[in-house]
Amino acid sequence: MPGNSFGKLFRVTTFGESHGPAVGVVIDGVPAGLPLTVEDIKFELEFRRPGRLYVSGRREKDEPEILSGIFNNRTTGSPIAVIVRNTDVVSSFYEEIRYKPRPGHADLPFIMKYGYENWDYRGGGRASARETVGRVIAGAVAKKLLMLADTWIAGHLRSLGPEELNEEVTFEEVLCSKYSPVRASKKVLEEKYEALIKKATQEGDSYGGIAEVITKNPPIGLGEPVFDKMKAELAKAIMSIPAVTGFEYGLGFMVSKMKGSEANDEIIRKDNKIGWKYNYAGGILGGLTNGEDLIVRCAFKPTSSIRKPQKTIDLRNLEETYISVIGRHDPAVAIRGVTVVESMVALTLVDHAMRAGVIPLVKLTEEQGNIVQQRWERYVRSCKPMEESQL
Repeated sequence: MPGNSFGKLFRVTTFGESHGPAVGVVIDGVPAGLPLTVEDIKFELEFRRPGRLYVSGRREKDEPEILSGIFNNRTTGSPIAVIVRNTDVVSSFYEEIRYKPRPGHADLPFIMKYGYENWDYRGGGRASARETVGRVIAGAVAKKLLMLADTWIAGHLRSLGPEELNEEVTFEEVLCSKYSPVRASKKVLEEKYEALIKKATQEGDSYGGIAEVITKNPPIGLGEPVFDKMKAELAKAIMSIPAVTGFEYGLGFMVSKMKGSEANDEIIRKDNKIGWKYNYAGGILGGLTNGEDLIVRCAFKPTSSIRKPQKTIDLRNLEETYISVIGRHDPAVAIRGVTVVESMVALTLVDHAMRAGVIPLVKLTEEQGNIVQQRWERYVRSCKPMEESQL
């Protein structure tokens, strides 16, 4: 099964299935000298972990085990291998799915491609969003390495079902959304999201949503002309996430309804530097980062596994039937998906930062390692719960 690796210089390969012994990742290309601990990885993993309020009830602690590439809490330059063992697997929930592919899910396409006899129906196998554990582990490493350029990445849920954010949001509020159970950046929005989730859970249904990720202080000039434009690289990275159905940056699809005189962003002097008045382009022009905030959004479809009866085919007799999916599924995959989008943005940016020479390929000096650690600690402190941020 090819297509399990991402990146050129910062190379990530994920592995494992939803109900297998473990899921994990191998990260190759990390320079030596980067301060890195299990706690750093756990900090990011916590925000995609199941078993919390308003998400999947699967009780996974998601404890990362670092197998290689770290010595004395510093990277050695060799591949970093990390696994997370699956400890709360209940495959009995999926016995009906063994013969009845779920509408909206990858079940039937996987059967068509790889053959029924090779299909791991337990929790969706490799097609499960459980695979994204490896992406978030690698994303934690990428985020920390990007601290060398003082580049910060944070995301929030801009909309859930019919409810959406209709006001300006600060980067600090986006950082604090990590501790919102529904990834809302405003308290009033959090209450609306929670009401929707409760309603969907009662009805055995689900909701989609839009995740927005903002990158502060991205290095200038990341991306390459023509096929490796930054917008193209980010689009591929984010569209590879399970359940993502759309991608945009800056004004996105809104520009299709505007005049050139409205969509063009005036170039001005800003803080004694050349910049853009409104950042309509979301930090990317000509396929290159321009130093403005990098702003991307993606649409998550509603969770496909729902209790409401839906029509399908019984593969034993090829007759039409119905399925009501039981088990422990997210009422809105977009909530935990925000963390995965952050990770894919980080993986894309760090790979291009290394290709551009912004981040060393071989090793960080002791001074650079100390700078990274100080900024990382400040980042962790800044991601405080919403209530604390409003004090």
